[in-house]
Amino acid sequence: MPSSATYPITPTRPPVWTLTPLQISETVADTIRKSTALYDQIVALPVAERTFESVFRPLALWEGEASKAVEPSLFLQYVSTEQAVRDESIAGDKKLQEYDLDSMTRLDVYQALLDAKAHTENNKVALSKEEQRLMDRTIRSRTRNGLALSPDKREALLEINKKIMGLAVDFSTTCNTESGFLLFTKEELDGVPEDIISGFPIQDGKHKMTFKTPDYVPVSKFANLPATRKAAVQGYEGKTIENAPRLEEIVRLRREAAALLGFENYAEFVLDVKMAKNSERVFSFLDDLETKLRPLGEAEKVELLALKKEIHTAKGWETTSSLQLWDYRYLDRLWMEKNLSLDESKISEYFPVSTVVPAMLEIYRTLLNVRVIPVPRTEEAGGVTWHEVLMRLADAEMYAVWDGGKDGQDGEFLGYLHLDLFPRENKYGHAAVWGLIPGWEKADGTRNYPTVCMVANLAKSTPTRPALMKHGDAVTFFHEMGHAWHGLLSRTQFSRFHGTSVARDFVEAPSQMLENWCWTPAQLKSMSSHYLRPDEKLPDELIESIVKSKCAGQGLFNLRQIFHARYDMLVHTAKSDQDLTKLWCDLREQVSLVTTNGEYIGGQSGFAHIVGGYEAGYYGYLYSQAFSADMFATVFESDPMNPASGKSYRDKILGPGGSRDEMESLVDFLGREPTNDAFLLSLLGPPAASPKL
Repeated sequence: MPSSATYPITPTRPPVWTLTPLQISETVADTIRKSTALYDQIVALPVAERTFESVFRPLALWEGEASKAVEPSLFLQYVSTEQAVRDESIAGDKKLQEYDLDSMTRLDVYQALLDAKAHTENNKVALSKEEQRLMDRTIRSRTRNGLALSPDKREALLEINKKIMGLAVDFSTTCNTESGFLLFTKEELDGVPEDIISGFPIQDGKHKMTFKTPDYVPVSKFANLPATRKAAVQGYEGKTIENAPRLEEIVRLRREAAALLGFENYAEFVLDVKMAKNSERVFSFLDDLETKLRPLGEAEKVELLALKKEIHTAKGWETTSSLQLWDYRYLDRLWMEKNLSLDESKISEYFPVSTVVPAMLEIYRTLLNVRVIPVPRTEEAGGVTWHEVLMRLADAEMYAVWDGGKDGQDGEFLGYLHLDLFPRENKYGHAAVWGLIPGWEKADGTRNYPTVCMVANLAKSTPTRPALMKHGDAVTFFHEMGHAWHGLLSRTQFSRFHGTSVARDFVEAPSQMLENWCWTPAQLKSMSSHYLRPDEKLPDELIESIVKSKCAGQGLFNLRQIFHARYDMLVHTAKSDQDLTKLWCDLREQVSLVTTNGEYIGGQSGFAHIVGGYEAGYYGYLYSQAFSADMFATVFESDPMNPASGKSYRDKILGPGGSRDEMESLVDFLGREPTNDAFLLSLLGPPAASPKL
């Protein structure tokens, strides 16, 4: 880490994270007050003075300023170690969301926007493509909030949306603050690596396994006793069961909202502004992909069941002909070890977090021409984060990101990156990136610089070893960092279009594309270093096993993805209430080819995606893989570290953000329209007919 003396001066300081509950409350109130003042100012304009410059531009500029002011306060609900700070952050989030719903339904503001649009068109005012997009999207977003409806329907929609918002916040809070656990004896954890068990606290003489990823996943993959795995998996499925009635109410309210807006169902409302456009196209895509993957999944299931029979026979246990939910991870791991010599624990010894993170950043430095510099942990530099405020520890790191420059000249400052990588109590439990502060062009022509935060839950160090990554953790890290780079390297005129502000069925593509660097031999070698013997790189035979494993198990894995996507679509196209728990379990057995033997536990209660922005959109994880596979195969596969290819990717995919149609960015980058060929080739091998996008 550079000292304060050598740390380069940045044009703007990072966000302040030492916020008190009172400061959060005041920030939210101030943001609401300033927003209202701007709306009132615009409404007070005479019709003749309502122009693009007096209406659309001020609103767009304030949208960025408001995010800059309030988003750090709202983010603390996911990462702060202080209960009072988290509570006020959640309360502020609810207040601001409710205010946004009210302001988005102000008819007087909507009329001012329509008047400004009419002025622009009638006077043939020249707008840039991004300015035209801003005008169209600003009006569209308010129309989709019911402003074209009659007053009674508009009021009804507002009340429905407020109820949905409150339920969604409660749903997400329950997921984020879940603190369940199970207690196991040492014998019940037979097969689980000792370094994992040693990290479990002792309670009532037993080992305490939480449902955080570093605890739960190893038990589900390594525990030899089926009863242990069943308890762990079923416990995980039901860890947020209090959310089940919330989801039922959210789905019912969404159905009512869609009807008020004139859509057949909520999925049609959501998809109207996505690349896929309608539910028929999504179901057709899923049907076609499932048809192609099912034979592969069935064949994989046969192999796993043969392995299960072999194990149960050797131990004298009863054998069954069913692949149970709690068998899948365990048998999949054993199959990999047996057929590919893929020892997950041995591989992780070559991926200490302290080595892998800098090595990955170095890959990005070369590929994307960036410099990533740790911010000193001083008040002067602003490098104090939300975690070390209380703990004085290094769980949360902050970096200043600069362009790499060219021809010997230093590049410009790009923004701030935060990494919070290890689990702790009351922290967000998965891996995700928040594009907290967008970039945009300010009124004086200077830029506002973005801030992004990546949150993960990697295995922490134990008394016997440092923090180590599994290869899957490395893939996830690369994926999430793709979102971070989208936020840091985007360069748009307006904050509304910055970074990942693209269609939901495209947003994963840039990140999925970057996962490929975790499957290329040279990059695997470069990011590895044995934690006991730092000069020792990942052996070639292990690299070969990792690369081979990319294509293994793809049938069952992707059928599981199709299950989630189909569940999401069925929930949001249904015409009446249904038993969401029964649908979850029955559909999983039908599509994913695993069973719970008729035991119904509402795992949908933890399916945070369909409450947190991916409703009628989970299909996008599969849909966007067609784009990501095509981008890698066409541009990077022959030379993954080619700086010219990296520059093209940065300029044509990351740079535009949502300032132009996603298909336009893809065609610009690929030189043609994308196809599914590379995606299907990666799953099935040649030849296969492509499902249409």
